[in-house]
This record gives sequence, structure tokens and C-alpha cells, in this order.
Amino acid sequence: MTADRTTGRLLVSTPKLDDGIFHRSVILMLQHDESGAQGVVLNKPLGADVDSVLPGWGEHISTPQTLFQGGPVQLDSALGLITVPGDDDPPPGSQRLFGAVAIVDLDTPPLLVMPEAGGLRIFAGYAGWSSGQLEDEVRRGSWFVVDSFPEDLLTGDPDRLWEQVLLRQRDELAFVAYYPVDPELN
Repeated sequence: MTADRTTGRLLVSTPKLDDGIFHRSVILMLQHDESGAQGVVLNKPLGADVDSVLPGWGEHISTPQTLFQGGPVQLDSALGLITVPGDDDPPPGSQRLFGAVAIVDLDTPPLLVMPEAGGLRIFAGYAGWSSGQLEDEVRRGSWFVVDSFPEDLLTGDPDRLWEQVLLRQRDELAFVAYYPVDPELN
């Protein structure tokens, strides 16, 4: 796996990762190069009110309207991702990362950004890997690397995203979606 092949793709945790934030997680890879990798966990809603952390942004959040835990790194920071329809330029205060996904500067007034955005999700923290670390984890079988779909970022059903992503695979990965949460109860 070359580093640039995971940017814009999904990491889906294998059953080997059976506890903590990465248990049944789906991570959208925002950047991956020779210096390391960063992404955000798409399916770990925190149930926290966005306006209590970032006043003015809460009413613009896509359903479910909550803050998400983006990963275990820098939980005291927030990262906003928006979708930008078509090939339009991203709104002021944002920068396109890949495809329809853009990162937004949360210091920008929401009313400058949101009229041109298709949706918004805000994450507390992110997932990060040092140089070569992610490649080692993939080789050890901790992650499946699969293509992302535009609707993954703003899924309205984050609790089922792990299963949904696996079920849409056209190979044996689809069977992993049926892996029991607790194999001892099988």
C-alpha cells in the first residue's frame, strides 16, 4: 500500500480491534503521506451539544446534530468537515481536501460557509499515525482499506456505518459485517 492510496478512502477496523474508540470504527482518511497519516472516526457520536463548544455552528450540523469523537489525538481541538457540491469552489474559510470533502476553519462565521456547503460534521480530535505506523497496522490485519462513498461523512445512522460499509464490499469483507460484537456469546 502506498501512502497516497489511503487519502480519501476509509479505514474499517477489523474484529482484531475489539475495544476503545477504534472498536468497529470507520475512519475517513484526510491525509496520508511519507510523514504520517490523519483521519477522523465517522461513527462515534458523543451526544454533546455543538453550540456549547462552538457557538453558532450547532444549527448547521448534519443529523445527528452532535459532536463526534474524531479520534484519540487532541480531543481539546475541533475539526470541521463540509461537503461541497460538484466542482464548485469551496466556500470562504474552507479548503477542499479531496472529492466533495473540504475542511472548514471554525473561526470563520458560519453564515459565510454554510450557504455553499452541502452538510457539516464537527469532530473533537482526530486519529493520527506516525510515518510507517498505519502501513504496519494494515499489514498486521488491524484495518481494511476500502473506498469511501460521498454519504459516509454525513451518515444519518453512524451506529450502523461499520456494518453498512462492510456489506457493500463485493468480496469476503461483506461477511465480516456479521461478526458478533461479543464472539463469546456466539
